[in-house]
Amino acid sequence: MKEEISYEEIKEIFTEYLKKHHHRKTPERYAILQRIYSYEGHFNADILYNIMQSDYRVSLATVYNTLELLQECRLIIKHQLGGQFAQYEKAFGNTTHHHLICSHCGKVKEFSDKQIRVAIQSRQFAHFQMSHYSLYLFGLCSKCKDELKHAK
Repeated sequence: MKEEISYEEIKEIFTEYLKKHHHRKTPERYAILQRIYSYEGHFNADILYNIMQSDYRVSLATVYNTLELLQECRLIIKHQLGGQFAQYEKAFGNTTHHHLICSHCGKVKEFSDKQIRVAIQSRQFAHFQMSHYSLYLFGLCSKCKDELKHAK
């Protein structure tokens, strides 16, 4: 299920957040937001920084600071997927999905499962209202499984 929301609505959410929290509304922050929402898949700060350099020069510090602001206003999702660097993805415009993470090589594969999604979304918790969730499954990808099997 994709959450349908226009880029203008996303930009407005960010603008309101910046205004409410007394942050500056800089062209660099909006350029980073635009680049994130035109990017498909997971990215880390270094990938985003390198993408930005092609047509809009920003410092790595600006990238990190903007990622933090975007996470605080829930426009991006931060994942710690087993590697040393956090990975991010846009919060809107994605199909609901989960992550398979190889504990050996760090490869991440997304998957969707309607039964899992329905089971989680229909679950009621006492004294708790769920707003969103993440599901990570750790194990070995087929390549690493084969390599480790042959190494023995």
